[in-house]
Amino acid sequence: MDVSEFDFHLPEELIAQSPPPRRTDSRLMVLHRETGELEHRRFSDLTEYLRPGDVLVINDTRVRPARLIGMKKETGGRVEILLLKPLGEDRWEVLAKPARRLKPGSTLLFGNGELQAVVEGESGVAGGRIVRLRYEGKDLEALLDRLGEMPLPPYIRKRLDDPERYQTVYARAVGSAAAPTAGLHFTTELLEEIRGKGVDIASITLHVGLGTFRPVTAERVEDHRMHAEYYEVGEKAAEKIRAARKRGGRVVAVGTTSVRTLETVAGLHGRIVPAKGWTDIFIYPGYRFRVVDALITNFHLPRSTLLMLVSAFASRRRILAAYEEAVKLRYRFFSFGDAMLIL
Repeated sequence: MDVSEFDFHLPEELIAQSPPPRRTDSRLMVLHRETGELEHRRFSDLTEYLRPGDVLVINDTRVRPARLIGMKKETGGRVEILLLKPLGEDRWEVLAKPARRLKPGSTLLFGNGELQAVVEGESGVAGGRIVRLRYEGKDLEALLDRLGEMPLPPYIRKRLDDPERYQTVYARAVGSAAAPTAGLHFTTELLEEIRGKGVDIASITLHVGLGTFRPVTAERVEDHRMHAEYYEVGEKAAEKIRAARKRGGRVVAVGTTSVRTLETVAGLHGRIVPAKGWTDIFIYPGYRFRVVDALITNFHLPRSTLLMLVSAFASRRRILAAYEEAVKLRYRFFSFGDAMLIL
């Protein structure tokens, strides 16, 4: 399958540069997979499409302020790194700018040198490096809260006044390099309304990593390789999901990260059980879904793995037709954009 089959025209002005005033103010396109019917609603109308007995699966990962801007000790030149994945013993995989000038042994200084990163080598991906962090004390997360910045996607050029708007209201487990953006539309009030309708809510975790930033450079979809990301499904969440399926309820996944986690666990164990590990699952048309019955997601980049996943769920033809309609009706795209519910 050629990657060009997942291309579409997207006017640049439809890329949302900031979140709406209120999270639930986003528009909601509802796509019915069997018929291709489209409805145009508000995200606050979501509860009308959920049924008693369903389970809503959310990703409770929290974005780490992992963008660090500093200088190269040897030259004083500006340098930027994005912490992606801990490798143990203060070693990290990072994305670096300018990566080509960071040779093994280079020392990078952040703050007043209270945080340092020594380059050990390349990580095997474009712009990737392996570094060892040096800092005083034991609380790296507190140091990052003080020195780091929120790693907004490169297509968002407007400064974010409130960093919490790039976190879901249920964000708990620190570890992502990007937000699971389908969850940004929820408020605590909406979640309570959903519970009040008899819908269970199950929290799982997938820490979003390099896969979010990597473009598909292969010409053939099948040749693309995903970067592994860490996931956890606890006993409580697994029980809720199994119970929903047993009673005939639907599993409604919030975001592609929840989909990838659930489908990974079901693929490995045949059903949803408590599990944790690393997944590099790549879902594209032809994939047979084992768990997910409905999906809440945002509008994604042309030629992206996220667009391929939703195309696997609803068919490429229906998704591209829906995206054409979204462009025509001026929906907002990407992280701070509008939402789609696929039933």
